[in-house]
Amino acid sequence: MYTLKTIVNRGWYPALITALAVAGLYFSWPLEVVVPALVIILGIGLVVMVIKVRERQLERSAVRLRQVAEYFNRRFMGDSSLSIFIIIDSLFNLDNPKLWDWARACDMSQRIFNSWCSSFINRLESDVGARRFADYLYTYLNELWSITSHYYDFVEQFYDVGEKVEIPPETIDQYNKFVMEYNAFVQNFRDTITELRNIARTGIEPPSVKLARELVKTA
Repeated sequence: MYTLKTIVNRGWYPALITALAVAGLYFSWPLEVVVPALVIILGIGLVVMVIKVRERQLERSAVRLRQVAEYFNRRFMGDSSLSIFIIIDSLFNLDNPKLWDWARACDMSQRIFNSWCSSFINRLESDVGARRFADYLYTYLNELWSITSHYYDFVEQFYDVGEKVEIPPETIDQYNKFVMEYNAFVQNFRDTITELRNIARTGIEPPSVKLARELVKTA
């Protein structure tokens, strides 16, 4: 049963070509009939093989994209200590009303981001389960890029604040820990984009996913 399944999935056209060639020799069929038939079968088999290879590539890329998205959502969103929004919330401990206004605005943005990411992950998992790789891969890659690009805006804003305002050392440590893990995610996402550029239509360049910058503690 396994052998038959393997032949059907992978080797049906070599088997058919062999059977047809043997039959042609046995029944003395004319070459001008047998050879074109063999060429046609070979051509169809190669086309089917290319399609299956691309489908497997799409499946692997879809799974990798889902893993990257799930990691981002788990580590940098919600109530994670490495969420940039949680780090921004720590600024409420400073006696600086202007920072409080900005932190409140970021708190509202956090709710939007959490809803957006949760919806994105649910849709991504649903479509991966339905195996509609070619239909959604390009769209979801662009959406994840958009999420991370907007997220990076808040990372840069916090960095600018840290450059201008004295921040407690423990907050800087928490932010720099975030930077280390976030940049590892960025590199992984860049690698995923590079892989997807070979099989999916996308104009996204890997360097467009930007690295976060560390803050230096003041003496």
